[in-house]
Amino acid sequence: MALGRKLEDNRRQVQARRFQPLRRAVRVPVWADVGIRLLAALALIMIVVLVHWSDREGLVDNHDGVVSFLDVVYFTMISITTTGFGDIAPISDRSRLIEAVIVTPIRFAVIFIFVGTAYNFIIKRSWEKFRMARIQQQLEGHIVVLGFGVSGSEAVNELIERGTDPRNIVVIDPGEQRLADAEALGCNVMAGDATRDETLLAVHIARASTVLVSAGRDDTSILIVLTVRHIAPNVPISVVVRADDNELLARQAGADNVINPVRFTGLLLAGSAEGTHVADYLADLASISGRVQLVERHAGAEEIGSSLRDLPSGGIGLRLYRGGKPFGYWEPEAARIEPGDMLVEIIPTEESIRLRNGSNRED
Repeated sequence: MALGRKLEDNRRQVQARRFQPLRRAVRVPVWADVGIRLLAALALIMIVVLVHWSDREGLVDNHDGVVSFLDVVYFTMISITTTGFGDIAPISDRSRLIEAVIVTPIRFAVIFIFVGTAYNFIIKRSWEKFRMARIQQQLEGHIVVLGFGVSGSEAVNELIERGTDPRNIVVIDPGEQRLADAEALGCNVMAGDATRDETLLAVHIARASTVLVSAGRDDTSILIVLTVRHIAPNVPISVVVRADDNELLARQAGADNVINPVRFTGLLLAGSAEGTHVADYLADLASISGRVQLVERHAGAEEIGSSLRDLPSGGIGLRLYRGGKPFGYWEPEAARIEPGDMLVEIIPTEESIRLRNGSNRED
């Protein structure tokens, strides 16, 4: 049994090593960078060709005595590359001055362009690839987003607004355009199929702090949840499903949180029917950009023994979870917080506090 487990672990490690490393955004595409450098070098060489052609009377060809345009091109190339065979050479004072004042600086510029290109593509990019591979191997406590569609991208934007470092977010999606959008935010990205074991093993899914699944299709999202739960039994998983009858399937697959955007939209619509501000407040709770925020956290040591109605943090306690069961603030179980309880409370956002303090100073 132990031997079989070891062979399986080795297989997964080999598959993970075969997978492409993470990527982060580069300012200029590779093809554009190469094109710009080549065009700049060719432009400088053409300038030298024109200078030599205009001053061809100051050159001597020791082979046949005639300096043709081909001879000028040849002399330019050996001059730029500092080869210097001596078969064509400047003889007039003006030609020598042109070589010293005009051609030599251009020669250095061309050399710097090619040396810079070699550094950028051979050394720098190789180092960046090695560095990203090292980051990939050391991933821990990261957030993995499987699917960067509408829901996935909104989740990533909200996480970043809440203070999450985008370098701590890994986005996996098969679409290059979506990955480009995630790269622009500063996230680590990987092109791949999230239903495959090797894809998830490559980002060390078992060491992630949480996994967010939004594949766009309920069947694909549920299959991804099954795959994640198989590899990472203890990682929290949140998944988006759109059909009511798939919510139970998603939970049975191993999802800890199942979000139905259609149902949430219905709740907002129903809330708006009851009052003009209910839907606004519900949306406010869900976003960091509002005045209040709904948070979930572990009970602190200083809160043990106190009531959910009277939290030392100053927030408004709504519900606590004990042993996986929810208890509202009005229930007897919420009268005394115990070790291990999970608390759900409403707290003011920093923006709300700042605006309030500013208003008080004006008063």
